[in-house]
Amino acid sequence: MKTFVVAIATGLALTSPILHAASKDATAAQSVPKSQSPDTATFDKKVAQFREQMKTMQSQMDAIRRTQDPQEREKLLQQHWATMQSAMATMRGMWGPGMASPGWTGHGMMGPGMMGPGMMGGGWGHMGGYYSGLSPEQLRQRQYMTDQYLQMQQEMMNNMMWQQEYRTQPPPQ
Repeated sequence: MKTFVVAIATGLALTSPILHAASKDATAAQSVPKSQSPDTATFDKKVAQFREQMKTMQSQMDAIRRTQDPQEREKLLQQHWATMQSAMATMRGMWGPGMASPGWTGHGMMGPGMMGPGMMGGGWGHMGGYYSGLSPEQLRQRQYMTDQYLQMQQEMMNNMMWQQEYRTQPPPQ
């Protein structure tokens, strides 16, 4: 009987850290506010602001293409760069409450622990609790916002490429 009690006590001592870790994972999954929907109205306002910045950037690019004066071209490139930085700041501010996933910093990088063993060895399994807790409407809202955001990222990449191209090429003669 004494051996049996020691075996049970040893087993509990050895499994305690595992149970504690599992309960922390369950608590983290439950801490996601299930009723908090992504704020699509605020997101759409930011998208509209971004679209205006893109129009400005397009007109700046058109002026860069037309100018033959190297000094004017440099001035326009600097203005374009400033507008592009402003547009990137708008994009960074888009992921408000209800949009950031656990561990997401909202600055284009994953937060602490996101690239640990679970991420590298097991994929996105730790996110299952978060996504499974969202309603179908919340998932649709997240997908809509992600689609918009990816389009904006592509537009920003295009502008960065144009910026680089026009900085390295001489103006047309």
